[in-house]
Amino acid sequence: MNHYKKVLNSVIFSSLILLVGCSDEKPKQIKREIPPLAVNTITVKKEATPIWKQYTGTTKASSSQEVRARVSGILQEIYFKDGQKVEKGQKLFKIEQAKYLASLNATKAKKAQDEASLKLSLADVARYKPLVEEGLAPRATLEQYEAQKAGLEAAIQGDIAEINRAKLELSYTIIKAPISGRVSARHVDVGNLVGQGESTLLTTITKVDPIYAYFSPSQDDARLFQKYRNKEHPDAYIEVNGSMEDIRLDGFVDFADNRVDSLTSTISMRATIKNPHAKVLSGTFVYVNIFINDKYKFLMIPPEVIFSDQLGKFVYIVDEKEQAKRVDIKTGYSQRLYVSVESGLKDGDKVIISSLVKVKEGRKLSTTDVTSTHGIKAILKTNNLVPTKK
Repeated sequence: MNHYKKVLNSVIFSSLILLVGCSDEKPKQIKREIPPLAVNTITVKKEATPIWKQYTGTTKASSSQEVRARVSGILQEIYFKDGQKVEKGQKLFKIEQAKYLASLNATKAKKAQDEASLKLSLADVARYKPLVEEGLAPRATLEQYEAQKAGLEAAIQGDIAEINRAKLELSYTIIKAPISGRVSARHVDVGNLVGQGESTLLTTITKVDPIYAYFSPSQDDARLFQKYRNKEHPDAYIEVNGSMEDIRLDGFVDFADNRVDSLTSTISMRATIKNPHAKVLSGTFVYVNIFINDKYKFLMIPPEVIFSDQLGKFVYIVDEKEQAKRVDIKTGYSQRLYVSVESGLKDGDKVIISSLVKVKEGRKLSTTDVTSTHGIKAILKTNNLVPTKK
């Protein structure tokens, strides 16, 4: 028994020595390498870029016509619904016609009567003329018949004029749309007396296809616009930002005023915009974008890749070691979709455009070039900002 205890104690003591010896050894640390960050890049290049300038503006109907009663009478029919789209020549109203039909019939009857009298007068002239030539009848009687004939011919011409006047007045009882457009609410109802002593306003039609967009650049901007534009009627488009949908409609600039507003030092200009579905109505606040030129070269980058801190603006590019590198830049002309870089970048630099929140100076990168789909040219093409050549 004592022998067994001695053996057990010896084993325990040996185990303790082994544990103490092992505790002095430090564990080996495994160094794990951070994998490269996957990013997309665009290769920048100084090249000709379409330049657009944006202004605020207001739309106005390209035509607005008041529809008025041109003859008096009781309104009998209304052929449209308020706010309806109508075509030029479409019937809108009808005024009672009985009086005007009676007047037309009376003038026609007067003409028929005068024509019958003329027929008799022609017969008298024809009968007396040979008698006068043979000396069998007095010339004075012939001259009397000839004068009567001439008077009746003049009366018939007057009858024709009266018939035309009566027809015209009768035509005014059917009131038609003078232009195509959208009709406003009617100002009168069936049964109202209209046109009595005045040309009663019945409704108004506005034409919004095309629609005008008026804007007012400064006189300096207007001079630059006139100097650098490379088209007689430069491309333009308007934008309407709404809660339901964003609207873009294309057109062109076709008017600039010939004077400067002395209070604002601005010049009124106008763009004519296609609006086939009447998505934009007269009086709408819009952003007017005007194409200036595409002959000058710029090095452009998207604005969302630019960072700012106390030292200024900078971007991240990929260096020769496939690592992220900060580059301080100086920017110039800017627009919603691009910003020109005046210094800091050069042709061929690969600017990082994705995973920007994870990019740090010196971080190893795995890059994918997406210039063909996300470069400035691709952005302009996607947003229809490459003007047509004319």
